[in-house]
Amino acid sequence: MMISSNDFRNGVTIEIDGMVWQVVEFQHVKPGKGSAFVRTKLKNLKTGSVVERTFNAGEKMPSAQVDRKPMQYLYAADGSYYFMDIETYDQMMLTDEQLGDALNYIKEEMEITVLLFNGEVIGVELPNSVELKVVETEPGIRGDTATGAVKNAKMETGVNVKVPLFINEGELLRIDTRTGTYIERVK
Repeated sequence: MMISSNDFRNGVTIEIDGMVWQVVEFQHVKPGKGSAFVRTKLKNLKTGSVVERTFNAGEKMPSAQVDRKPMQYLYAADGSYYFMDIETYDQMMLTDEQLGDALNYIKEEMEITVLLFNGEVIGVELPNSVELKVVETEPGIRGDTATGAVKNAKMETGVNVKVPLFINEGELLRIDTRTGTYIERVK
C-alpha cells in the first residue's frame, strides 16, 4: 500500500530503502514560488536514529505495516529476555540489541509493546512512565526541597536517575521512559 506525503501524520510508518521509519514531526510548506513540499523528522524504528528529510508534496512511498503486539516480560537468562504474548500466551525471546535502552526500565510482569515488521522484531515501545524502586543513593536531607539540587540514585533495574535531595533508598519513584528523568514519588 502506498501513502502520499500529503497524508503524513505523527506516528505514520513508511518504508524507505527496506528500513522502517516513523514520522515524528512534519510540516507542510507552500512557498510563494515553486512547488509545495513536506519537511519531516523521521525515526528509524530499528536503530532509533532520527533524520530530517524533505519530500515533494504528493510524493508516494510504501506504507510500512508495523504490527504491535502487547507482551508481558517474564524473565531474563544468559543475556536473553523472555516475553509472553498476552493474547496467545506464546513466548518470544529478545536480545539486548533488540531491547536497547528499554532494558533500563523493564521489570518482571511489566507490559510492553513489541513492534514487528514482516515478522521481524524491529523494536519495543514502553509505557511513557514506569515505577521503579531506589536501591542506592545518598541519605535524604529533611526539608531540603526548595534548592532544586539533585543527586544520583540507582534504580532497581540498574539505571541511574537524577533525583531531588529528599529522596531516600527504598522509595518508589515514577520515571519518564522517554527522557529518563524523575517525575514524582509514588505513594
